[in-house]
Amino acid sequence: MEKREFKVIAETGIHARPATLLVQAASKFSSDINLEYSGKSVNLKSIMGVMSLGVGQGSEISISAEGDDEKEAIDAIADTMKKEGLAE
Repeated sequence: MEKREFKVIAETGIHARPATLLVQAASKFSSDINLEYSGKSVNLKSIMGVMSLGVGQGSEISISAEGDDEKEAIDAIADTMKKEGLAE
């Protein structure tokens, strides 16, 4: 299992547009990918799950992946987050 921690730096947090980008990035992989925030864990391939967390600016989140392409999945999601200015 691969796991990485992030701090959300986007002013608006992870709202509709960034959530969509993360879901699209996660959906390219066969691994099970989860986003954890405030004691809750949701499937990162589910837009409703991601939106339900209400992740705001300054939040600490972690993303974990388990499966054949877990490392590639985490790297791609981390790249998406950095490129979009969502997290560091």
